[in-house]
Amino acid sequence: MSWLALEGKTVVITGAGGGIGQATARAFAAEGAVPILLDRDVDRSEALASELGGGARALTCDLADPAVVAEVAADVEAGGGADVLVNCAAILRPGTLETIDPADWSAMLSVNLTGYLVASQAFGRGMLSRGHGALVHIASISASQPQPASGAYSASKAGTTMMSRQLAAEWGPQGVRSNCVSPGLVETPMSAGFYADPEVKARREAIVPLRRIATPEDMADAALYLASERSSYVTGQEIVVDGGLSQVLMGLVPRPGYG
Repeated sequence: MSWLALEGKTVVITGAGGGIGQATARAFAAEGAVPILLDRDVDRSEALASELGGGARALTCDLADPAVVAEVAADVEAGGGADVLVNCAAILRPGTLETIDPADWSAMLSVNLTGYLVASQAFGRGMLSRGHGALVHIASISASQPQPASGAYSASKAGTTMMSRQLAAEWGPQGVRSNCVSPGLVETPMSAGFYADPEVKARREAIVPLRRIATPEDMADAALYLASERSSYVTGQEIVVDGGLSQVLMGLVPRPGYG
């Protein structure tokens, strides 16, 4: 038996067609879990479900539509329910706070924050009734480090970290844990354009203490731990997976006389 003891667990992954979502699905499948892949564009995850086998399924689901989420959750519950929910879905609509269209702001919150709550409610009800379950939310270092010109992204991720803590407080007595993974710089299809320029990639790597850009697999590994029984006494926490990037702020401040 694997140290993580995830064999046979049903793991629902939102945004499963994205870079972190796909890596997470593969990681759980490798541990013997059964991934249920949710994405607005099911074409992105159907091929992955076929690749993973072992009961993996790809379902169309838009977190911005609570009725659809409830329908999908009922389908999963009919098959025994979810043991783990990993919220990976996210959208980005750039814009400064001076210029961002309120519709774009609301659209981001409806997926990145409210959508996480809707999914937690829909799949968490079964967990609460069974007295056991784990929620893992993919947040971001931008939850605590403002990301300029990114509209509601930082606000949505900050909200996610607090929502997770509140879920931990409210649902812990009923056996359901809630934690966050907060990535730093990660090369995914969404961010690939930045790393296509070797100079930009080198500059980004240079500011990370571990001197590399994260892979989606780095995030998946943290999600595995938080979903497993190895973290059974961990809830309401945020694991920042950024290679130390968030620790270098004071190193950017000029300090004459200090090396």
